[in-house]
Amino acid sequence: MARVKGGVTKKRRHKKFLKLAKGFYGRKKNTIKRATEQVMKGMKAAYIGRKQKKRDFRRLWIARINAACRMNGITYSRFMDGMNKAGIDLNRKQLSELAISDPAAFLKLVETAKAKVLVATN
Repeated sequence: MARVKGGVTKKRRHKKFLKLAKGFYGRKKNTIKRATEQVMKGMKAAYIGRKQKKRDFRRLWIARINAACRMNGITYSRFMDGMNKAGIDLNRKQLSELAISDPAAFLKLVETAKAKVLVATN
């Protein structure tokens, strides 16, 4: 049986990594070993970054809601407790946008949450 050489497959795989490494600095863009290492490291960082992006946005929304709540005389945790007790299901992204774009509507939500928190404590 004849020996099979992997030249075509290897060349294709190398070209794939070099294409992904385009724009990298120094030998990382044209040496297959360095390019492969850097591309794999970059892919790992991108994977982690996609998870962190979700966390970062949630933290931003909570900070915005908290700032708007404190301007209206209630803390974030009490506001969210009041919203849950009132049965208002708005996610943090929507609440954040509402606090920025329509402060009057957000004030009504704050008043509703305050009423529900006061009813629960009394």
